[in-house]
Amino acid sequence: MTSESTRVADVDGVAGIEGVADVEGGAGRAGGGSDGEAVGWSVVRAAVPEFAGRVQERFGAYRHHVLATLRKDGAPRLTGLEADFRYGELWLGMMVGSRKVLDLRRDPRFSLHANPGPGAGLSGGDVRVSGRAVEVADPELVARYAAAVKPPEPFHLFRAELTEAVRTYVEDPYVVLESWVPGRPLRTIRRTSDDAALRVE
Repeated sequence: MTSESTRVADVDGVAGIEGVADVEGGAGRAGGGSDGEAVGWSVVRAAVPEFAGRVQERFGAYRHHVLATLRKDGAPRLTGLEADFRYGELWLGMMVGSRKVLDLRRDPRFSLHANPGPGAGLSGGDVRVSGRAVEVADPELVARYAAAVKPPEPFHLFRAELTEAVRTYVEDPYVVLESWVPGRPLRTIRRTSDDAALRVE
């Protein structure tokens, strides 16, 4: 983690952190709401493993990504952030006193857009995830995370509960959009600039 965030890591096969399932509804879920059910990353991996693998790999290609939160007046705020896939969850670490922390405490909705990288190639596609950020208050959980990641301390730790994951890429002659929301199968749309060519799978 830099002064603002954590790093990308993947520790598959490690048992989940004790206490994660007890936060916001349990079993990796943050409950329903008008903006849809939100689930932990482990649920995404279980539901659509190949798609989730592509999304996680895309985030792992670069260190810094773009986080969108909501300001007090409802306007979007974009800031840089590192994302950490660990213990079957997606974690967002932030510097104490940062504006994005205040934003998420007021309104937990967020989107995280993967760094597009250099040039216009978008290797691996264009990827984003959206959902709600749940602040981790359990000191033992925070301490275990800090021992593994070694971020600058003190810091705030949030766990991402996702309502959507989207990947867009080019498969000539189509632009392909893969999207997933909890409780529904993966949806794939292929299209060209001619709307008549729209194909939904």
